Amino acid sequence: MQVPFVDLRAMHEEVRQEIQTKWSKLIDDSAFVGGPAVTEFEKAFATFCDARHCVGVGSGTDALRIALQAVGVMSGELVVTVPHTFIATVEAITQVGAVPAFVDIDPVSYTMDIAGLEQFLRQDCVRRDDMLVHRATGRRIACLLPVHLYGQPADMDPLMGLGREFGLPVVEDAAQAHGATYRGRPCGSLATVGAFSFYPGKNLGAMGEAGAITTDDPKIVDRCRVLREHGQRERYLHIRADGSNARLDAVQAVVLSAKLPRLHDWNEHRRQVAAWYRERLSDADLVLPTEMPYAAHVYHVYVVQVADRNGVRQRLGDVGVATGLHYPVPLHLQDAYADLGLAAGDFPVSETVASRGLSLPMFPHMTEAQVDRAASAVREAVTQAPALDRR
Repeated sequence: MQVPFVDLRAMHEEVRQEIQTKWSKLIDDSAFVGGPAVTEFEKAFATFCDARHCVGVGSGTDALRIALQAVGVMSGELVVTVPHTFIATVEAITQVGAVPAFVDIDPVSYTMDIAGLEQFLRQDCVRRDDMLVHRATGRRIACLLPVHLYGQPADMDPLMGLGREFGLPVVEDAAQAHGATYRGRPCGSLATVGAFSFYPGKNLGAMGEAGAITTDDPKIVDRCRVLREHGQRERYLHIRADGSNARLDAVQAVVLSAKLPRLHDWNEHRRQVAAWYRERLSDADLVLPTEMPYAAHVYHVYVVQVADRNGVRQRLGDVGVATGLHYPVPLHLQDAYADLGLAAGDFPVSETVASRGLSLPMFPHMTEAQVDRAASAVREAVTQAPALDRR
């Protein structure tokens, strides 16, 4: 049996007729940018996230960049985030002219290490003129940007507590956490602003690029709407020079509106797939993902740690089990960020997870038979690898 890494077609078969009907209406109405379809989705997604407002944008990267602009991040300032994430997290920081300041991830949750964050804020920073400033560079700390990685929320209560103590806004990178909850509260409602991606492979995915911003703050939502539309509040009256064309297409809003009512059930099936994996792999020589006690994980991807990751991946591919890598080179070691002067060993947990992490097949229509096949192949593949160093 061949086991794909994802199966988007099965998901789209559920919604094909509804989407085609709504697309036909869009063609009749010729309302492709903004309009009722976008407004309808924004209202529904805000409700889903238990947020007062939602602003649809063109991509997850747009969502992150605009969220940072809206909370006041300025050129030359520092935004604190993690090095083990997709580059869009840090790309958005550099797009607003700011600079990333990295904190390592926790070895169990894979999200921002709260002790490391606290140490950074208390030891590496100092208050000057009612601002928090990085001692070594003199740059103002402008924002905290935790990532809900792989579908698991960061530990938000202590993180938000640090944000309040040091006067820092917090932007959730929720690009992989649609429907995940933290102590019963949905991602997207946990911080100053939430930023989502609807890339097709996400738990809630468009049929192209799309994203959204969620917030309870009416001033922030107004800024986001201005920033996504060339810096204008009214047509041809531009009040900001740092706006862009980052609107959500109505075509994608229709797709998202059709899928959103099914998202809870799709996430629950992902959780069932994760439970099947745990039953079948708990005694194998690998590290399985851990759902933290404060979280409801939605398993955007199912990442295990293995020794000889490339060899295991090759052996799985040879027997028809597809896998993925999320993410094999941490951002502080990427050429794009060489000017930060960071080196191997600076963020050891991120480096370990990046070098050993292997994403197994995971999608909401995955069958138990497919899990059986994938798990059996994984067990066989890791027996041919060196023993995993668990220190």
